[in-house]
Amino acid sequence: MGTEGLAHVVRLCGINKVYENGVTTHVLHDIDLEIAAGEFVTVQGASGSGKSTLLNIIGLLDTASCGELWVAAREVRGLSEDERALTRRDFLGFIFQSHYLLPEFTVLENALMPLRIRGGGAEARRRERVIGLLEEVGLGDRLGFRPRELSGGQQQRVAIVRALANEPVLVLADEPTGNLDQKTGRLVFELMLRLKEVSGTAFLMVSHDERLARETDRVVQLVDGRIADDREQASLRGN
Repeated sequence: MGTEGLAHVVRLCGINKVYENGVTTHVLHDIDLEIAAGEFVTVQGASGSGKSTLLNIIGLLDTASCGELWVAAREVRGLSEDERALTRRDFLGFIFQSHYLLPEFTVLENALMPLRIRGGGAEARRRERVIGLLEEVGLGDRLGFRPRELSGGQQQRVAIVRALANEPVLVLADEPTGNLDQKTGRLVFELMLRLKEVSGTAFLMVSHDERLARETDRVVQLVDGRIADDREQASLRGN
């Protein structure tokens, strides 16, 4: 979609999330957060601090109980389910702890899947861009391989390229290195940093790895559903 003219790809104002299941559970409290175009932000916090809920709300997989959310300058409150799905498809990419590649499809077919879902076939320019990204991540000679023929790190590389296929303004990455050994996880993380520079796409990553977090632009700490700290990289390195 591109980020031209967008100061912030995502903006949250006063976001709250409350679950009512016989017992009232307040998961997120008055979240204010902005993510700039091309910025790499890490979210950290203990289990139950609200990290996954925050990602799900930003990713339009869940709705806030109150507050305002803008995605690519579009206020999503009041959008229909179809409009939310289109916004998610056109502006957001997703990377999960597991790669979720489809075993019956090749590397290239998996990476192109968002374009197939979009309809109208794999538009030529985006198809060539996806092939270029696969070459950039060292998989240019494995376009015809099936997921079972790849290592764990290679599978996650395909998942990263797939997340970038539709040229999103923001990629949401939930523990993207969590299933990988330390060395492979490091390589995958460095790949994400490089692709951020190549594509200009912003990243919002949930990670428990302090070493990786220190190399991103900002670290947001959640404690009991509240933002307890929001620091830029320079201040982190100064500590």
